[in-house]
Amino acid sequence: MSRPSKGARLFRERNGRWYIRDGDHRLSTGTRDSAAAEAALARYIAEKGRPAGPGDPDKVTVAAVLDLYGTEHAPHAADGGERIGYAIQALLPVLGSLPVASLTGAVCRRYAKARGVATGTVRKELGTLQAAIGYCVHEGYLTSGRQVTLPPKPPPRDRWLTRDEAARLIRAAYRNPKARHLARFILIALYTGSRTGAILGLRFGPHTGGGWIDTERGIIYRRAAGEAETKKRQPPAPIPPRLLAHLRRWERMGARWAVEIDGQRVASVKRAWATALAESGIDHCVKHDLRHTAATWLMQVGADKWSVAGFLGMSMETLESVYGHHHPDHMSGAIEAYARMRNIA
Repeated sequence: MSRPSKGARLFRERNGRWYIRDGDHRLSTGTRDSAAAEAALARYIAEKGRPAGPGDPDKVTVAAVLDLYGTEHAPHAADGGERIGYAIQALLPVLGSLPVASLTGAVCRRYAKARGVATGTVRKELGTLQAAIGYCVHEGYLTSGRQVTLPPKPPPRDRWLTRDEAARLIRAAYRNPKARHLARFILIALYTGSRTGAILGLRFGPHTGGGWIDTERGIIYRRAAGEAETKKRQPPAPIPPRLLAHLRRWERMGARWAVEIDGQRVASVKRAWATALAESGIDHCVKHDLRHTAATWLMQVGADKWSVAGFLGMSMETLESVYGHHHPDHMSGAIEAYARMRNIA
């Protein structure tokens, strides 16, 4: 009885070049770089399993599905496909060579174990795979889909910064000549609760690549003109007076972007963020926690919940379930009822 094929895989020759071996077939990647060879293998698997017409899920590979989704759908995503791209990079090495029909619950759980990252990250990656399968069914590349088993949804993060922590973080960013742009990023995040991508896309004046700041009227437009609304709502919002003063000063100084280095847009604050955290002594904090902080501070001072939800672009359900316990009125009816009772003891 012949052994089952191990599928396409890489091997390295003595000359240092990487080759693809697929059964009896042997194909050169033309490179000695392992990362480039992995990319070549991913392309090979995708092209090999890519259906010419509607394909059965037992014949179409995961790589082919992800390739179609990444090529056709991702460029039209709100963030330009960045998040989809990260998920595809993680999924391909582990699941790429498998047919869609093989995505059982056990396979998905093995994937989660192999990744060794946070449950929330695995959910996003497998969720991207589920979306890719649905896209291929809808577009006629697959005759039928496959339900991807997601790990349980983790509890929402409740990490937020105290006023002292926020001040320390801003000071750490400002004192570092290479990270002063991060101080601006932090201020905008704390005063508007905007997401990282929206902040980094903000410019003084309208443009097609992202949102913009109207310092004359005091309004922040977190989406580009004509950009489609997504589940991560980013409505226009009035700018708090203290932040508006900063923004007007930056604009007078000649800034083109809200967060910039030498007049150029900043693509990422990841490195500056890590440095500022280390120098300020703040642990277990990610950039998205600035949004949590904005929501928490607004609830703590008793702001109207509908106004907070609208300002942050957040549903009332999320606001109540994640941040409701910070509001002074949280469960106030129960406390008032106890106050009306006769003494228990």
